[in-house]
Amino acid sequence: MLSETVRYIQPGPASLWTASSSAPTPSETVRTGAALLLASGGPGCCDYLAPVAAMVDDLVTVVRFEQRGCGRSSPQDTYTLAECVADLEAIRRAYGFERWAVGGHSWGADLALVYALTHPQRMTAIVGISGGRMNNDRSWSEAYREGRDGRGEAQPEYLYQPNLDVNRQLNADMKLYIQRPGLFRDLARLSMPALFVCGSDDIRPSWPTEQVAALMPNASFARIEGAEHVIWNTHAEELRAELRAFVGSIGD
Repeated sequence: MLSETVRYIQPGPASLWTASSSAPTPSETVRTGAALLLASGGPGCCDYLAPVAAMVDDLVTVVRFEQRGCGRSSPQDTYTLAECVADLEAIRRAYGFERWAVGGHSWGADLALVYALTHPQRMTAIVGISGGRMNNDRSWSEAYREGRDGRGEAQPEYLYQPNLDVNRQLNADMKLYIQRPGLFRDLARLSMPALFVCGSDDIRPSWPTEQVAALMPNASFARIEGAEHVIWNTHAEELRAELRAFVGSIGD
């Protein structure tokens, strides 16, 4: 990873931890003004995506953050999906990006989709790693629980414990969000480029993400054989190749 700059953003009374990394000077490989935000999963997890940022921060400026109640960001009593989207907008404005790519890992990729549906004019691209689904299918949940309780899975490296209140409240809010009647119509109208990458051995079935990729006119889906949910733990080079090829192709 290139040098990292930590900055606190304050949308209203909240204080959000953010960190940015990018090449120190423009070069032939760095597109001045191009930016990518990466959101961690959970919901309710602190930032753990520094290894992913390091894969592309010589190509674009990468911004990471911790949502309210997580890690170094301030807690509160209630957490909503609409507030998460508003916080991403506050971060974009604070950093001065007119448009940017938004992506994330696991639930962070789901949040990227919600942000894109809310602010498509601010988007250059979507990047989903091990996530990007818009359903609450019972068979999906059963398969996930069976895999979790059976063989388990490796976790990212957490500096702070996940916030279970954030997890519970935002999962409930997402269940309401995906009941919107026009959701899949709106997904099919998202015209920005998108890349979704999943591991073949993830205990979370990938078919909901594949459906989203198939709905979007300029989206692609890549499967990395042998990888689990935290793809970079075991298949960093494969993920790096997918991300660099895609990030290098999107516009400023």
